[in-house]
Amino acid sequence: MHQLSPNIQVHQAALADLDAIAPLFDAYRQFYGRNSELLAAREFLRERFNHGESVIFLAIESGQALGFTQLYPSFSSVSLARVFVLNDLFVAENARKKGVARQLIQAATHYARTLGAVRVSLSTSISNAAAQATYESLGWKRDEQFFYYHFVV
Repeated sequence: MHQLSPNIQVHQAALADLDAIAPLFDAYRQFYGRNSELLAAREFLRERFNHGESVIFLAIESGQALGFTQLYPSFSSVSLARVFVLNDLFVAENARKKGVARQLIQAATHYARTLGAVRVSLSTSISNAAAQATYESLGWKRDEQFFYYHFVV
């Protein structure tokens, strides 16, 4: 069971939050086997902010950035509606088991709902059982209908 901390605040991030998010984003990439590239990670996020290409939510407790999630907007032609891809979710190791991921996911899905989106989709590593348990506890369903393919360019 997760211990929820009442002092954790989640807000939609702005460019002013870039220095708080960049180290978390770099750590997230390292979690998935990439080398640390803090400056490149910071620049990547800056471009998303500058072009309005994503929405980031940041969790903070006592001035310390604990985690973030990043949504990318898209559309469903079949549904004739807006959808979002929850592409990134990361909680610093020392902040885990406090309900941070849960609060970030809830902020992201609330945001999508307020914009009239029909769904939020995500993918996670097959071996990431902790993340899968969190998603399922929040009502997310694993896709049993479609296979996802990738083409590397």
